Amino acid sequence: MTVTRFRGPVLPDGEARDLYVVDGRITYEAHPGADTVAEGWIVPGLVDAHCHLGLDDHGAVDEATTEEQAVADRDAGALLIRDCGSAADTAWIHDRADLPRLVRAGRHIARTRRYIRNYAHEVEPEDLTAYVVQEAKRGDGWVKLVGDWISREEGDLAPSFPAEAFAAAIAAAHEHGAKVTAHCFGQGVLPGLVEAGIDCIEHGTGLSTELVVAMAERGIALVPTVMQLDKFPEYAEAGAERFPDYSATMTDLFARRRDTIMTAYEAGVRLYAGSDGGGVARHGNLAGEVIAMAELGLPAEYALGAASWRGREWLGFDGLEEGASADFVVYDRDPLTDLTALHAPRRVVLRGTVVA
Repeated sequence: MTVTRFRGPVLPDGEARDLYVVDGRITYEAHPGADTVAEGWIVPGLVDAHCHLGLDDHGAVDEATTEEQAVADRDAGALLIRDCGSAADTAWIHDRADLPRLVRAGRHIARTRRYIRNYAHEVEPEDLTAYVVQEAKRGDGWVKLVGDWISREEGDLAPSFPAEAFAAAIAAAHEHGAKVTAHCFGQGVLPGLVEAGIDCIEHGTGLSTELVVAMAERGIALVPTVMQLDKFPEYAEAGAERFPDYSATMTDLFARRRDTIMTAYEAGVRLYAGSDGGGVARHGNLAGEVIAMAELGLPAEYALGAASWRGREWLGFDGLEEGASADFVVYDRDPLTDLTALHAPRRVVLRGTVVA
């Protein structure tokens, strides 16, 4: 029997305790003589609720590159990842005890020629439900839709599919035991998705007050990816000459992003942290997202909880309860008083093993 000890305030309640790891599990029962591995603030393993393992700017990457991405996330404290769409089959990560726990959404499903090249299954409305069922069977309980994207015909953001096609696809996913989330920048696609009972919205910059109230009432989550929203001025500038309406829309969404997210928070929508690592964003920077959420005005405890204990509960994983798997991060400083502490984990423990 292998026994190690970690000592310090255990979040979220902050009570100073001796936490023991016995054969990969947490116990607070004293084990005299156990080696003390680290002292500091002990935080349930971080959760990146919007990440893309196996993906880069050009599409799927090989397993060696995917492993590098996963290790970067792990060493930064992200021990549970909801993969929010990947062109690569990353199911093999489940067999690696040294890599983060992974909840896969399969491959993005988008409208033909209406998303980043080589990322998604690109389909027409009549095929949407079939592809959703396919990805529901392949993934780990989630499906990722591309809710809207720029329409070259309209010159602006537009829903990828008709509302009735989205509704049928969401119903089919639920029938197959999968939840559904969707990339949504603009406004037009959101009412239909909320009415259809989608489970989560990614980005959500087009949300209105009425919609966030409906989301709160229906338990629909929001992963705002705040760092990703900071790129909107770049997108607006890139499209200004050819698509002026799109450029204006992205500029407006960026200007209103803080009010939108804080309105969702104040309405009681459950917010979770997602770095959007993969593609345009680097891996291993979930701390940056937590800090960005707090800088918008979210309380530090809420922002950290969104990336830790609340995120774990949302995805169906234990925190630091007696008997839980020993997945946690130790910090030299209290992250609740200084979120920048998240950039420098002292120890990262995954499945009871010190991995960083």
